[in-house]
Amino acid sequence: MRQWIEWSSLGIEVLAVVTIVGAIGVGFVRFLLDLARREADPYRAYKELFGRALLLSLEFMIAADLIRTVLVDLTPQGIGMLGALVVIRTFLSWSVVVEIEGHWPWQSAPAAQTERVGANDDGR
Repeated sequence: MRQWIEWSSLGIEVLAVVTIVGAIGVGFVRFLLDLARREADPYRAYKELFGRALLLSLEFMIAADLIRTVLVDLTPQGIGMLGALVVIRTFLSWSVVVEIEGHWPWQSAPAAQTERVGANDDGR
């Protein structure tokens, strides 16, 4: 049973890596096609696709760590390491969301736009 759980965790981590590599490949081809068709902002579309793939991959990695820790390495040290990894990956996820959407995850898009416009207003 333990071996099966370790293999499952490893499989989920491999899925995370495949997701990232696949997004890079598909995104690059799409970027080149968008450039050839003179789309409005091909870089933005590539950045969004890659960012979403990173978010999904981070979720896969957290799931793999959770499975491994809870079912295989349920020690205080293992739980502490899991907590640290979840905090780091959550911070990375928030950073990617801010990069993709241009606002914090807890802000709605219209509120973030209003806040940015108000910050750039010089009072005229």
